[in-house]
Amino acid sequence: MCHPGRIKRAFMALCVTLVLPQAAKAALPSPGSFAEQQTRYIATYFPGRMAGSPVEQMAADYLHHQFEQLGYLSNLRAFNTRYRYSDSNGKADWRRITSTSVIAANAGQSADEILVIAHADTFLPHSDKEVNSNFGGLTLQGVDDNAAGVGIMLSLARQMAGHHGKAGLRFVALSAGEPDIQGAEDYLQRMTPYERQHTLLVINLDSLVAGQQLKMNFHPGAAEDRAATDIKKMGAMARKAGIGLLLNTVSAKVTECPTNALPFIQAGFSVLDVSSGMAGKDCRQRKTSRHFPLGGVRYQSQRDSLAYLDQHLSGQITVRTRDSMRLLEPLLVNLTGHAAKI
Repeated sequence: MCHPGRIKRAFMALCVTLVLPQAAKAALPSPGSFAEQQTRYIATYFPGRMAGSPVEQMAADYLHHQFEQLGYLSNLRAFNTRYRYSDSNGKADWRRITSTSVIAANAGQSADEILVIAHADTFLPHSDKEVNSNFGGLTLQGVDDNAAGVGIMLSLARQMAGHHGKAGLRFVALSAGEPDIQGAEDYLQRMTPYERQHTLLVINLDSLVAGQQLKMNFHPGAAEDRAATDIKKMGAMARKAGIGLLLNTVSAKVTECPTNALPFIQAGFSVLDVSSGMAGKDCRQRKTSRHFPLGGVRYQSQRDSLAYLDQHLSGQITVRTRDSMRLLEPLLVNLTGHAAKI
């Protein structure tokens, strides 16, 4: 059950964003700084944003308002789902929840679209054992997984707002992404054949902070791929900018690591899966160490927090949000035919 004090603080923080004076827009932060600000804001004011929880709904309302302020046609999409929960005696039952995703769109001159997704929820424990191990729960800020992905998505939306290029843009803050990718599956199932046909590329943003290097896996789609050339140029762009990037542009096999990109890959879409981690097929984010005994911070309330990451990966939130924007914004500009924003 969500603590009344936390709900009140999050509600007050949301109200503040609704009455910010227009004069505050005079000094706009850089794209990377804006992405970091949003990352920290979401992690601070919406911890424990588990699928179906009151905090998740408040986070969805906040994101919906942010997209509307940027001029996007935004809406909330609720869907019913369930998950299996096991107690300490080994008894399991199904629990039903209603989750909420946020969908924001900006139409282009043609029917083609780029779809950018990031799950906004934090890990929902599926057993007493996970609760007792401090996995997920009300205190999990979910900075790496996945406030940073949502913060970067909001910054991309801000940079691309107000321009109508050849292709449109659709940003989706998915619910129920942890751990069963149900939000991605629900969105995919609701796509019409026409929408599927005109989706040029799906970009998934997830867990970009805690891994050893920024990592991008490109999965070419079943149809002719118009994004491949621009994506393959990102390696040279990263080297020129001094950005450490693991770029795989020849992914022929479906990834074995958990990702919200998986349903889209399996459905034959062209997908760019953006995360952080190590080279090779290892699903861990980094080598195990004293501070990262599980090879990452996913689901761990103690470690996937602003305080822990700022202490043990000092400056990495700033670097990853900045570098992600430096690579992804030009990609969206090229693929949509938008004019670059200064």
